[in-house]
Amino acid sequence: MEFLLTVAELGLSLLLIVFSVVVVEAWRRRNSNVSVETVIALEDPKSLKEIPCPHISDPAEKYLSLIVPAYNEEQRLPAALEETMDYLQDRATKDKSFSFEVVIVDDGSVDGTKRVALDFVRKYTVDNIRVIPLGKNQGKGEAIRKGMMHCRGELLLMLDADGATKITDLERLENQILAVAREENSIRDPASKHTDFRIGDVQVSAFGSRAHLEEKALASRKWYRNFLMKGFHLVVLMAAGPGIRDTQCGFKMFTRAAARRLFSNVHLKRWCFDVELVFLCKRFNIPMLEISVNWSEIPGSKVNMLSIPNMLWELALMSVGYRTGMWKIHHA
Repeated sequence: MEFLLTVAELGLSLLLIVFSVVVVEAWRRRNSNVSVETVIALEDPKSLKEIPCPHISDPAEKYLSLIVPAYNEEQRLPAALEETMDYLQDRATKDKSFSFEVVIVDDGSVDGTKRVALDFVRKYTVDNIRVIPLGKNQGKGEAIRKGMMHCRGELLLMLDADGATKITDLERLENQILAVAREENSIRDPASKHTDFRIGDVQVSAFGSRAHLEEKALASRKWYRNFLMKGFHLVVLMAAGPGIRDTQCGFKMFTRAAARRLFSNVHLKRWCFDVELVFLCKRFNIPMLEISVNWSEIPGSKVNMLSIPNMLWELALMSVGYRTGMWKIHHA
């Protein structure tokens, strides 16, 4: 009996701590004198002049934006960017209506990541590649949010800097989004013609997934790693509900309308923002597609077993934040 009381007391203490953190964070955000969306100045490394920074609320100027969060990626970024640019330029050559941009968000790197990124800007021009420097490390979730909020595409793809997912797989997500968006648009406005259809105006999301690789991964990992991952997936299921089997794959695509609504509301700044995206998609009734992608393990990953406690902490914050109403949802 004493043991059960001790466990209960520990659970209550943890809940109070989480609640306190959420209250403090909500107060800090509400009373901060600095706007959450400060104006970002983008620099053209060729002319050394500042260029206007777009916002997600502006009309789209490109067909596709690729958002690449980068933290200390000096070694892995060049190969991934070269492969990406080869694909994008080849597609633009074949399809004159195809336009794109790559937005690299330097998340406070302390190595040569920013230098490498700016070298690519010089090579491919600031119209095709842009760099958003965050100054200090804020987390992958915040880096992606910043990129999403300041890009120009009708379709917005987030992808990791290591190139673990084949860039050509974006067409799998794109084609499925186009199909669902056309259906959603015809339901919303039966009289509309396809010629009037703008993909960015319909809310749809597509989640790249490695779930089809799970059986092979289970066989190759240690038993305790499988135990921890299964436990994490269970907590994710409890926090966000069913619908997406692989929430953590870094390859996701959104229409501009969906991204505007989702990333205006995301609170989590580090690992579990993906889970919050699933939660928000359900809250806003944004269609979610889970699509298998080709994926390979790239050395240098910053996620390890020690990351799981931090992920669980973020999930607890999210659960308490939304359940208590401390985290507000904006329906703009």
